[in-house]
Amino acid sequence: MQIILMEKVVNLGQLGDVVKVKDGYARNFLIPQGKAKRATSNNIAAFEARRAELEAAEAARLAAAQAQAEAMADLVVTVAQKAGVDGKLFGSVTNADIAEALGKAGQTVEKMNVRMPDGPLKSLGEHAVTVALHQDVVVEVKVVVVAEV
Repeated sequence: MQIILMEKVVNLGQLGDVVKVKDGYARNFLIPQGKAKRATSNNIAAFEARRAELEAAEAARLAAAQAQAEAMADLVVTVAQKAGVDGKLFGSVTNADIAEALGKAGQTVEKMNVRMPDGPLKSLGEHAVTVALHQDVVVEVKVVVVAEV
């Protein structure tokens, strides 16, 4: 299916690109999320009429993400969890826990934007976690896991 991208999509293209994707990917993900529209002649004409507006909105989102990244650059977040004597946690620290801790620190972040490639944190100490604020803006945050009193 031919689609027009309404925003930048990682590994697919930039705003305004006309790309061919599998029908299910377009119908089930890209179109319902507002990331794309079918590439019909009417939609292409409507997109070209709104291109400047969409590019300005994308630039504003990028600028806001960069400003938030600068504010989060040296941020250290502390998360308390129950732990055993040997320093292993009884549970684990997930991306939801980190997003909540960032919220308490004044930075609004969705849990899906907290990236933990090695999985949940299962030990006490200092860990580095990446937060994707935008497709082009990724910031590293230090998370300190301490034993709950």
